[in-house]
Amino acid sequence: MFRSLALVVAMLTPTMLFADPLPTDPKLQKEYVVANYTKYEYRVPMRDGVKLFTAVYVPKDDAKKYPMLMNRTPYSVAPYGVENYRNSLGPSFAYAADKFIFVYQDVRGCWMSEGTFVNMRPIKHESSKDTDESTDTYDTVEWLVKNVPNNNGNVGQTGISYPGHYTAAGMIDAHPAMKACSPQAPVTDWFVGDDFHHNGCLFLPHGFNFLAGFGKPRPEPVRTPADRGRFDHGTPDGYEFFLNLGPLANADKKYFKGQVAFWNEMMEHGTYDEFWKAKNIRQHLKNVKPAVMTVGGWFDAENLFGALECYKNTEKGSPENKNNTLVMGPWDHGGWNRGDGSSLGNARFGSKTAEFYREKIELPFFKKHLKGEGEFAAPEAWVFESGTNVWRKYDAWPPKESKEMKYYFQEGSSLLPLDHRPGMLLGGVLSNQDEFVSDPAKPVPFIERTSTRMDYEYMTADQRFASRRPDVLVYQTPELTEDLTLAGPIDVELHVSTTGTDADWIVKVVDVFPADYPDADPNPAGVKMGGYQMLIRGEPFRGKFRNSFSKPEAFEPGKPTTIKFTMPDICHTFRPGHKLMVQVQSTWFPLLDRNPQTFCDIYHATEKDFVKATHTVYRSPSQVSGITVRLVK
Repeated sequence: MFRSLALVVAMLTPTMLFADPLPTDPKLQKEYVVANYTKYEYRVPMRDGVKLFTAVYVPKDDAKKYPMLMNRTPYSVAPYGVENYRNSLGPSFAYAADKFIFVYQDVRGCWMSEGTFVNMRPIKHESSKDTDESTDTYDTVEWLVKNVPNNNGNVGQTGISYPGHYTAAGMIDAHPAMKACSPQAPVTDWFVGDDFHHNGCLFLPHGFNFLAGFGKPRPEPVRTPADRGRFDHGTPDGYEFFLNLGPLANADKKYFKGQVAFWNEMMEHGTYDEFWKAKNIRQHLKNVKPAVMTVGGWFDAENLFGALECYKNTEKGSPENKNNTLVMGPWDHGGWNRGDGSSLGNARFGSKTAEFYREKIELPFFKKHLKGEGEFAAPEAWVFESGTNVWRKYDAWPPKESKEMKYYFQEGSSLLPLDHRPGMLLGGVLSNQDEFVSDPAKPVPFIERTSTRMDYEYMTADQRFASRRPDVLVYQTPELTEDLTLAGPIDVELHVSTTGTDADWIVKVVDVFPADYPDADPNPAGVKMGGYQMLIRGEPFRGKFRNSFSKPEAFEPGKPTTIKFTMPDICHTFRPGHKLMVQVQSTWFPLLDRNPQTFCDIYHATEKDFVKATHTVYRSPSQVSGITVRLVK
């Protein structure tokens, strides 16, 4: 029965076999893959003799030659064995139907590949004997174009998150056959802005949960590594679990027991030292030759920073490359590669944005650069504007026509633009500061109902629960009378003091919906959207790094000082009747580890280091606190 079905499938073209749209049924997709592709497994030699396990799926139709599309991953190229096929090939099933040669490779030291795995292996190939992820990619491409049957000599690479990092590495000193790369949510810098740290603050549940499985040792090549499953927290309440954890040093003492090497490495590198600087791939994105399409999500809780920084540094370091494109949509981590992209949490985007991206942007990009097919002409930046829920094309990012506008914190929790500096409102200053007590024992939750994971939905979650707490400062504009479109990064300037010697500063930009805003239809969860406070962007900054991530400095109790940092870009329109709100707080738990508010090495802090402190935000004419945004008319 199956053999006869496979024979029929093999004889049909994708257009004849499937109606539009293409099927989502994994069974039907896999039947097509098995019938139309032959799987090979290779151990590809690197320049130092290490062999990397590589699975290659080649179209059975040899009437013409096909380009190769490669994904290098630390997460396994399973299933293993030439008789075992993946359910689908490529970023989406449309690629298998369109026909490419698909290459999947376990990176050095992972799963079935030889060698030693190094997290974010530094790029360093000063001599011909040096190896890194760039040279491993080069050596793989060199072998593939010579040994894989029926290839046309063109290679592309793509991947999301860690595989996105390997794609960015593959762009560096790329093999001449590498024609197109799409780093998607690429990891770029694990201390400054990606995954585990944001501006020196540890993203606790993400780092803990990821490394609890991924960080377990793998002494030799294996198909199914033992003990890499989900960590059992013993409770669904992440707030309770991580609060009970106590100081960070307890993670290894209580749970990891010395088995998670990279966690302990992180604990020994609490500043931006050479350990972290060497892993920063941004500095190497120079003279990139392949066409590049960097992809990210505006609401990506993991690697929003990485997507923006990969694009920006490629643009800066490769000015002669005229095919460097940024694509940003309203997605969580990898959301463009699954589902339809019409919503995230309680946010609705009015269309199937992920399907649009996959069909109209991603596949046409690879077809043009690897097959020479189609009339695809990418703009410099192809971004989704939430609020109005429309796609925008720009010839630069941030848009050249954007203009800076400063919004200042004011008396009475008000937020007013440039021509309303503090001290000019109502003819004088009524007060010039706001203060709150921050207690590490009762931190502000990052989402109203916390699980044990880093809930992706927090990026668009309702902030009303936070704005009503006494340890959260709130500033907001009057109701807007016309569209207010912000496109680009947001600069923060806070003039602050604390009774402690250290403090975190979390700033959130929020869209406040009108009281009569309609509920979603359908609305199975019964969420009321009237007055909803939708998080548009939130970012923390560890105060001791205010002058240098490498050389932390204590606060002098009671002495005002300045905190400046840049939040990742947004593209959002605040509609008429809405309000622009800014919230300021010092805890965001358990998303962030707790700052003891005593100047110390937080990764080795003890219980006695955690103290209450009173934090003050100043807003006088000489100490102006607020945000600077980029306006687009």
